[in-house]
Amino acid sequence: MRHASSLILIASLLPLAAPAQELPRQPEGWTGTGELGLAMARGNSRSESLNTRLRFSREQERWKNGFALSALRSRAEVESDTDGDGIEERRYETSANRYDVSGSSAYRFNPRHHLSANGRYEHDDFSSYDYQGTVAIGLGSRFIDNERTKLTGEIGPGYRRARTALDGEVQSSLIGRGLLDLRHQLTGNTELFNTLLVESGKDNTFAQNDFGVSVAMNERFALKAGLQARHNTEVEDPATRRTDTLSTVNLVYNFR
Repeated sequence: MRHASSLILIASLLPLAAPAQELPRQPEGWTGTGELGLAMARGNSRSESLNTRLRFSREQERWKNGFALSALRSRAEVESDTDGDGIEERRYETSANRYDVSGSSAYRFNPRHHLSANGRYEHDDFSSYDYQGTVAIGLGSRFIDNERTKLTGEIGPGYRRARTALDGEVQSSLIGRGLLDLRHQLTGNTELFNTLLVESGKDNTFAQNDFGVSVAMNERFALKAGLQARHNTEVEDPATRRTDTLSTVNLVYNFR
């Protein structure tokens, strides 16, 4: 009986002696992707459009850091009577000019939960805001994390500063920030993705959704088709639309 009691005691203490759950090991160094899309029309009409994106990230046992840059510029030939002589002249006009820079740093408590700090700045010549800049912190969770599907979410408070394009008014306010990021491996070389970002404050709610499909041609290059929708709830100029959409087909290069 004495030996049996000892065995029961040892068995009950085994779970307490088990090692703590370890985070999965991540590759060292920075990895990332570069995207480029270019469209040119010549003949009866002339237009040029360029969009580019850079994304870099670095994952360690506890930390994940990221940086992203995107830019869009379009020019088109239009006909108009600029000097009032009754004769229409052809000239180039810029129809889109926007760039966006963002960065983030996250500390992981365990494989599923993390605390993040995020910053974003955008400049847009054809939006109701000349610029919008935000900083935020958030609690994040990996809702789904397996070989084929990964779904991550973040939510938390932040601060926004922006300048309106119509009258140059500078707005500052507290915001709530939410992020949902989905990645799903459809086949061995085809990945579906969707990222939703919402920044909501008393002056404006900004939302951006990026949906697309990427098909890898080899280890370095891929083709990516995407649809981006951007929405601002508050616009001062009635001629300015609240929602902008952008469809792209880009060549992607993987940095390893």
